[in-house]
Amino acid sequence: MSFIAIIPARLASSRLPNKPLADIGGKPMVVRTAERALESGASAIMVATDHADIVAACQAHGVPVCMTRADHPSGTDRIAEVAAGMNLADDAVIVNVQGDEPLIDPALIAATAALVNADVPMATAAHPIHGVDDGFNPNVVKVVLDKHGRALYFSRATIPWHRDAFAVSRTEFPAGYAPLRHIGLYAYRNDFLKKYPQLAISPLEQIEALEQLRVLWHGYAIAVHVTASSPAPGVDTAEDLQRVRQFFIDKK
Repeated sequence: MSFIAIIPARLASSRLPNKPLADIGGKPMVVRTAERALESGASAIMVATDHADIVAACQAHGVPVCMTRADHPSGTDRIAEVAAGMNLADDAVIVNVQGDEPLIDPALIAATAALVNADVPMATAAHPIHGVDDGFNPNVVKVVLDKHGRALYFSRATIPWHRDAFAVSRTEFPAGYAPLRHIGLYAYRNDFLKKYPQLAISPLEQIEALEQLRVLWHGYAIAVHVTASSPAPGVDTAEDLQRVRQFFIDKK
């Protein structure tokens, strides 16, 4: 399966200033993430950024990088700009790997990319939730699938809602019930990625604050790769950064 990985990276971060340039074992975080993306078997990688400092950091480590406009509303719009300038075939597959995922599993990237085809122009990933804290946490996005493994809906609510069991107790999940947690990794067919910036924002997307609902609202299919285990979390806070730094220290 041939695919390209594009890593959107903005310098601005409300919780962790200059996050993409944070040092992790002697390399900036965005470079570490790009290296993981390259290990996935991607035929090419490209960092998409809006800041000259990130461009300089990537160039210093030999990572391909492209400067984009600064006013993109989402990472998807940013990679769409980059992909448009790469003269790719309509059936090319492009994976959006978030720039704050220095521990992302390369196999997860490849498995998600493999689900994209002419009938399913977009794919993402998920894993089972076993703990009630995550199950009822609105910051943990859930997804429900149809029998073909395609997304029916994404929500911050607990879906599917176990009507009978939750009427009795919400302190533990009933046997056999494991809602799926959405993983923020996306793959697109290039002809669909070209269309995405022109799709009107949907009311569902605005209510849930989930941009992938725009795709479903407009009638496009999203395939979902379900992995058995929870992937390593990304970096959002100083505590996350310290944990990732420790991982690279222990790895030596």
